[in-house]
Amino acid sequence: MLKPCVVFDLDGTLADTSGDLLKAANACFIGLGLGEILNAPNDSGIALRGGRAMLTAGFERVGWQDMSEVDRQYPILLQAYGQDIASLTVFYPGALAAVAALSTAGFAVSICTNKPESLAVQLIKALGATEVFDALVGADTLPVRKPNPAPFWEAVDRAGGDRSRACLIGDTITDRSTASNAGVPSVLVTFGPSGADMASLAPAALLQDFADLPDLVAQLIG
Repeated sequence: MLKPCVVFDLDGTLADTSGDLLKAANACFIGLGLGEILNAPNDSGIALRGGRAMLTAGFERVGWQDMSEVDRQYPILLQAYGQDIASLTVFYPGALAAVAALSTAGFAVSICTNKPESLAVQLIKALGATEVFDALVGADTLPVRKPNPAPFWEAVDRAGGDRSRACLIGDTITDRSTASNAGVPSVLVTFGPSGADMASLAPAALLQDFADLPDLVAQLIG
């Protein structure tokens, strides 16, 4: 029997990965002789938008003219990130307890992230949470990524979820758009770097504390 399914974004939703991401981007800038351009917490919001966003922001900050360097540096960033992926990363308070409560209550739980799948799997393993989730879909699992709804549905299907009772928990306009494109409710967290902007995206609900998530999800899709 298919279960109602809660799909989570990873970066900025389940975990604060900004410190390790910024460190990887700065490794690229240092390699080019530019020094450490990005810093936490000022640039944490940029970090949670992904590698290319960090590279673009850094180059713009120092007046770098050749933006094709973003594509050249991106694989270098991914390599640096993979070599030290979790030394500064932590789950947000109550995140794993909320996921466990959902599982106990009969929900399928999965991850749909725009982080490359291999890195997402590596990170979840490094954080000791491999067995917590029923499935994981990354940016390159399918030929398309969020906000295309296909990865979301893949995350639902792989977890044994019911497509008619599914929702997405996220922290960006990408997650809001993904849920909209899939025709499912979205819940946006307010405790990330861009939390103050989430209300303007008009999700089905806002989440200020993971302790509230099980009851909130039950109201939306239970």
